[in-house]
Amino acid sequence: MATIFNHCGYWTSTNVKVNLSPDEKRAIGRPTTPRWDIDLVAYRPKSKELLAVECKSLLDSTGVVFRKDAFDSPKTYKLFSEAQTREVVLNSLANQFHEAGLTQSIAKPTLCMAAAHIAKKTDRPAMQQYFKKNGWRLFDEQWIKTKLHEIGSHGYQDDLAYFVAKLLRAETM
Repeated sequence: MATIFNHCGYWTSTNVKVNLSPDEKRAIGRPTTPRWDIDLVAYRPKSKELLAVECKSLLDSTGVVFRKDAFDSPKTYKLFSEAQTREVVLNSLANQFHEAGLTQSIAKPTLCMAAAHIAKKTDRPAMQQYFKKNGWRLFDEQWIKTKLHEIGSHGYQDDLAYFVAKLLRAETM
């Protein structure tokens, strides 16, 4: 996913550890939690866009399940299911990146999900509406395939993801 976002003009960092103070940990009801981990953070300096991307591949499972305006397993999707946790973690992320000089100002992070496999039983229109209503972004398998196809059509890069994208593109031609 990092390569896709790099291709789209973002700089990226994977497995970002978000430091939470003892007060912040108590505020989310997890006083002994270690640092929070965000799968991918993508930042586009030109637009000052900061994305906190949770990657859910789930390729060898049922996939992401969303029905009746909720995820089937809310504990698996804490940032999407727990408003207080989301607010504390994303605010801490923004402050941490600004204090480290990684963003010019304190950017408001946008929560995103990159889902390579959304279950057939998912109410996809409701899931898309849920994300839109909350100001989040959903990068589904079709978006991922489209971006990989775009990457595969570009020149050579010494990057495994580009190589795989070119192989996948060659198979579809």
